[in-house]
Amino acid sequence: MGRFLVTCWPFTGHVLPQLSIATALRERGHEVAFYTGETARDTIESAGFPVFGFSAVDERLAYSLVGMLEQGWPDSRPKPGLLRDTLRRWLVETIPDQLADLEPLLHRWQPDVLVTDLSMWAPILVLWQRDHIPVALSCTFMGPLIPGPDAPPWGFGLAPAHHGWTRLRNHILHRLTDLAATGVRRRIDTIRAEHDLPPLGQSVNAFTAQLPLYLVGNIPQLDHNRTDLPPTVHYVGPCIWHPPTTHTDTTWLDTIPTDTPWIHVTESTLRHGDPFLLRAAIQGLAGEPVQVIATTGTHRDPDTLDLGPTAPNIHLTRWLSHTHLLPRCAAVITTGGAATIMAALQHGKPLIITPTTWDKPDNARRITNAGLGIHLNPKHCTPHTLRTAVQELLTNPTYHHNAHTIAQQLATTNGPTHAAHLLENLTTHRRTAPEPQRRRAPHARRET
Repeated sequence: MGRFLVTCWPFTGHVLPQLSIATALRERGHEVAFYTGETARDTIESAGFPVFGFSAVDERLAYSLVGMLEQGWPDSRPKPGLLRDTLRRWLVETIPDQLADLEPLLHRWQPDVLVTDLSMWAPILVLWQRDHIPVALSCTFMGPLIPGPDAPPWGFGLAPAHHGWTRLRNHILHRLTDLAATGVRRRIDTIRAEHDLPPLGQSVNAFTAQLPLYLVGNIPQLDHNRTDLPPTVHYVGPCIWHPPTTHTDTTWLDTIPTDTPWIHVTESTLRHGDPFLLRAAIQGLAGEPVQVIATTGTHRDPDTLDLGPTAPNIHLTRWLSHTHLLPRCAAVITTGGAATIMAALQHGKPLIITPTTWDKPDNARRITNAGLGIHLNPKHCTPHTLRTAVQELLTNPTYHHNAHTIAQQLATTNGPTHAAHLLENLTTHRRTAPEPQRRRAPHARRET
């Protein structure tokens, strides 16, 4: 049996999909451990997996950088310079610290395969080539970030290009994005040179196409049916894991009337800014013929969010398991995180998405293109516009029909098991890989 080390940031949306795959690997007799931050330790250890915590990596800095980009919404997108500099500090400048943690861990624990999330860059950009260890990217987004003619530029919420002017627009945006990342790539090349590795010669997203395995927890129908991807990319279906709920009292849900539709409203698990979506839902749907079950996230106290008075049909709490809640709901309102979307679609629920940052605008585009919900611009998300969108979603049967159809398609997949099977195939690559070349000690800088 094989040994798999999962390397991921401790953010909820990064950890839970990996736990679903780790559980499937363990059920097949493999040994799995996690390298991540302390804030995820309890969740992972409660699932029965050992955790090797960050030591050199500054976990608080990572949270502050991510939170910085979440703060401004919905008033404005992060400025390009702020976005570039923040991502560089988080993704690139932590690579040496990741290596300082992982190098002794790899020597001590001897994993056969590294399974990494797409924003943990040391395994992807250094360890795979330097140490000849298979690295599988387990993507927490709804589609791979590998560029190609079938894919719109990432982060803009654009549709794929089907006409000359849209192809030109997408090409220009791709080029501008690459140009803006020149300094980031130069810094990555410096880090790689310290480990006797050649320059990337391309963007990081393009480079990931060369990895031995790229797992996507989705189906092609919800990612523009791309045909421009390498054979190493596999759509395995949803990889969703829900924490145990034995400590959470959900009996109060049984007291909510069921003669009107239930609507679940949730923001991102990383949300730090103004709770605009929760406020619009609480105010706009008060007294409407629906029951609103709104969750703020475990890190935010509902009593401190200034959401205004709550009507009898509004029910506010920090967290609820989707396993218990979603079967009872008619629809979901969200900022568009991949995990929430996939959980809703697994249960056949249409969505209203008010996308904020990261991959959320692209997710909203996927959902509207598939006829599975409504995109509401965050800047225009008011109690009135949200109420109107809910009325449209509940009265138009097309959304519910399409969501039911997608749920049937998703039910034919078994994402974690499929992913585990593909990961098993990589253990043979590790056993037959050549010995790593002799190199300088870690962190030794090239003389100039």
